[in-house]
Amino acid sequence: MRKFSFALLIGFVFFGCAKESSPNFVVFLVDDLGWADVGCNNPETFYETPNVDIMASEGVRFTDAYASCPVCSPTRASIMTGKHPVRVGITDWIPGADPKNRKLRGPQDLHALPFEEITLAEVLKEEGYSTCHVGKWHLGEEGSWPENHGFDVNIGGWSKGSPRGAGYYVPYKNPRLTDGPEGEFLTQRLTREAVEYLDSIQDSPFFLYFAFYTVHTPIQASVSHIEYFKQKLATLNPGDKSSQRTEHEGVSKLIQDNPAYASMVAAMDEAVGKVTQKIKDLGLEDETYYIFTSDNGGLSTLKNKGYPTSNLPLRAGKGWCYEGGIRVPFIIQGPGIESGISNDLVISMDIYPTILELAGIDLRPNQLIDGRSIMAFTNETIHESTRTLYWHYPHYHGSMWTPGAAMRQGDWKLIEFYEYDKVELYNLANDIGEMHNLADSLPDKTQDLLKQLHSWQNESGAKLPVLN
Repeated sequence: MRKFSFALLIGFVFFGCAKESSPNFVVFLVDDLGWADVGCNNPETFYETPNVDIMASEGVRFTDAYASCPVCSPTRASIMTGKHPVRVGITDWIPGADPKNRKLRGPQDLHALPFEEITLAEVLKEEGYSTCHVGKWHLGEEGSWPENHGFDVNIGGWSKGSPRGAGYYVPYKNPRLTDGPEGEFLTQRLTREAVEYLDSIQDSPFFLYFAFYTVHTPIQASVSHIEYFKQKLATLNPGDKSSQRTEHEGVSKLIQDNPAYASMVAAMDEAVGKVTQKIKDLGLEDETYYIFTSDNGGLSTLKNKGYPTSNLPLRAGKGWCYEGGIRVPFIIQGPGIESGISNDLVISMDIYPTILELAGIDLRPNQLIDGRSIMAFTNETIHESTRTLYWHYPHYHGSMWTPGAAMRQGDWKLIEFYEYDKVELYNLANDIGEMHNLADSLPDKTQDLLKQLHSWQNESGAKLPVLN
């Protein structure tokens, strides 16, 4: 797979004169969007994402990109801080489930983004950026909302992680979003708000953080798109509608065939197209960088039903440390970035240092960042095989995940399940679906990686579950 380079155009002088020539940034964060839900990753997908696919063709698509956690709040905290969720102290969705009748008790984590953390929005705001949050926040109760963490404008971001009221239709019952006319669809409303924000910008550079609520449950069809996908489904080979696979205590869906979910994906993709078109209309295309990703894998695994999508060829989904729960779409596009495909390992917390480097902004003295700027991959001595990624999810989840942790080093993937006192080892180069556990046949490799995982947990202060 061809390596890419960030060949910054000579005429762009971002560094040393940020106030005069600072680029703009738009981050599209989609909730629960699976790696296989976008056409550029999965040409066989039932869904359609033409605008995202165009972004991928014009920018760099990372095939091996990850969310910092298999659930939302920790990943969102890592994007805002550039830190691993463990270091922020948020390791579960807020407030989490914390069942009292299981073998283990998960550790108590924070239920709000700490104010001592220096957020990406705060840094950019101090450098003269206009900062706008649109959509889902889910990082604390009132007093710890986007406007309390560096955003000048907050449209729709508050405590809850999924739409309330009538879901994606009015009434929203959202204290940061007034109700629109009857029949208004939430994704389309947020898109209009984002476009209006862009129209309002004067001379300052901007950071637009468009954090979709979609495609999180409840699965509610977009009226503008549902009939198309119902008809599309009727013309396809229906396959085995009961196609599923047992996943420990849960069941994983193995086919994409949900028209309502497809319509929600289409509404999201349409939003991406409208925002990027508005930036073109404003003449800002050559000054704007886009990053597109998801906060965790698609919801494909539950106790027995209700899962809307499939992450095949990846295993399991949201809530799990198998690839289906943590591998996500990741695209970056912007001036001076050569189009291409990369298999370098990248992760949510890389967004923070990448944006700062592109903006020519230094980290504060002694500021700890776990992410790395993906600009570093212009250095041919740095390759994905030199990087190790870790996931720590010591909580139970409704997807039937039990507490555990995981790591990836090169092509090797190790997962530790605390409840089962079990370790699994996979080689993703040969087994992207994680079907062949090599732990027993490669004990030395297994123990080496397990030792590294435990060492990282000790060094980072990871909290572990305890016997109930």
